[in-house]
Amino acid sequence: MAAWWNAVVRTAREHVEALVLPRICVSCDALIPAASERMVCQLCWARVATLPRPRCERCGHPRAITASCRWCPLLPPYVRAVRSWCWVPGGVAERLVYALKYEGWHGVAVELAARVARLDWPEDVRREWAALVPVPLSVERERSRGFNQSAKLADALAPHLGVEVWHDVLQRPRATPSQTRLTPEQRLHNVADAFRVADGASSKLRDAHVILVDDVVTTAATLNECAATLWNAGARIISYVTFGRARSAGDAPLSRG
Repeated sequence: MAAWWNAVVRTAREHVEALVLPRICVSCDALIPAASERMVCQLCWARVATLPRPRCERCGHPRAITASCRWCPLLPPYVRAVRSWCWVPGGVAERLVYALKYEGWHGVAVELAARVARLDWPEDVRREWAALVPVPLSVERERSRGFNQSAKLADALAPHLGVEVWHDVLQRPRATPSQTRLTPEQRLHNVADAFRVADGASSKLRDAHVILVDDVVTTAATLNECAATLWNAGARIISYVTFGRARSAGDAPLSRG
């Protein structure tokens, strides 16, 4: 009898919550069933433009079967692999990154991470990875925003990959202007020497294969600067993972979302 009554109360509570506090999609404002924990509706997820195949085995960028990769030359030799789930900017994917990054919808990171976790990796990367390292914000920017979106994504992704998150190894001692409107050359200059390894973290990094985590990769300037900092501090190999990836010249235009 008690179990039956608890079920009745729970169902009634869910109906009341659905009326008073309806859950809506952060992308399109469509209603989501009250019993669901999702923040993004299934239709919006279906509209995301995921990276097509075939993809480069190393950098993960889509390419023609017979063509050489145009993205790998962006990477330093100690970067083993790069993976991203979808194209950004544009469409639903851009709205989701914006909701996480600027509107404080932290729960979106859980759903982004669930998609990123489906990405395939070379077997040696899966065998060797030691931890996820989120790309840090400057103290000033994290204080004004209240959180680091890359750290939120890393925390949500870690249980899927079965690794730790090292929040305490990489720091950004100076604030840098947003990379959004900068040319590739300006991006490189903007992040030069912008990162450092925390005191005492070199022993943790020594000979480790770590995965840098960011929300979006464009020219890889920020990730490459982070990787150089980690490598100089003793990391043996670095890989990158992001939710979104910007198109390069010659990539197909956005067709969905």
